Amino acid sequence: MGVWLTLGWARAHDFQITSVAAVFDGRGGYQLDMAADVDALALGLDPATDSAVVAARMEALTPAQLDEAADRARATLRQWVRLEFDGTPAEAAIEFPHRGTPAATTAEIPTVLGTLVRFRGRTPEGARELTFRADPAFKVVDLKIFHPEAAGPEEYTLRPGEQSPPFALGQQEQVRQGVFGQYLLLGFEHILPKGLDHILFVLGLFLLSVELKPLLWQVTAFTVAHSVTLALSMLDVVSLPSRPVETLIAVSIAYVGIENVLTSRLHAWRTALVFVFGLLHGLGFAGVLHELGAPTDRFFPALIGFNLGVELGQVTVLALAFLAVGRFRRERWYRKAVVVPASLGIAAVALYWAWERALG
Repeated sequence: MGVWLTLGWARAHDFQITSVAAVFDGRGGYQLDMAADVDALALGLDPATDSAVVAARMEALTPAQLDEAADRARATLRQWVRLEFDGTPAEAAIEFPHRGTPAATTAEIPTVLGTLVRFRGRTPEGARELTFRADPAFKVVDLKIFHPEAAGPEEYTLRPGEQSPPFALGQQEQVRQGVFGQYLLLGFEHILPKGLDHILFVLGLFLLSVELKPLLWQVTAFTVAHSVTLALSMLDVVSLPSRPVETLIAVSIAYVGIENVLTSRLHAWRTALVFVFGLLHGLGFAGVLHELGAPTDRFFPALIGFNLGVELGQVTVLALAFLAVGRFRRERWYRKAVVVPASLGIAAVALYWAWERALG
């Protein structure tokens, strides 16, 4: 009944995606495995704390102190993780199965208690539905629920602090989550507030376009292009390493900023160039969607929702830019006071990103 969690490591166990798998055995028992930096929880530290520092402090504890620290981690998890049957919190035992095993003692990043929390319990008699919620400290949650009466796993991607939709227990027809709306919101959030690089690119297009029609042509070209590569990448037709893609995305932003400074008018070929840049940005969006994990049985609603969310985010950026300075675009001082300094700032930030990303 065990579930193997495969996660990407950093110097600290500050997971951007928290993997959670709940398995029902068909005999009334369940097991829920969750990725977490148990050492940091035991010491009350931020998960972003250097894991070598955390492990050193844990290793300095006596066996009795280590048991007390593990109990503190359990107490925190009981507060931060809500597994409920028909609205009533579940009574589950909490284990740390990595403790004392090679998964903890020989891990690439030091750990003592490990990075896996296991909740074990029994489904209450007559329970009809299950809900799950994790504290916002766990960030985005990738939840999979396995039930013997279901055709396959039920998958949810939950925003920080979000409660899962009810999962119907003991029924073939599972309650479905609105995947389209969920990924629509995730796509929008990838632009606002999280997508600073894409925000700067869209603002770069806005700054040089005094007329609305040329701006719309550029945005349309960008939209079509990144939609194409996003779809092709998610379908595994196109695949490129993330480092050169992210580096070239930064270069494309820098180019737009520099061109805004060197020319005061929009050239006809810029729309074609924006289309090429859009192909790059689509690969970047695909990397994010791959990380979030689109559900296999509802792939296209997730893909369309995410892409539309990105578009709504970009339109919002343009609308805010128009509200801020749009009414001044025909003033003589607009280019000198707004376009040039803003474009220089965009180019400087993007060149720094390109250098940083190229070096890894």
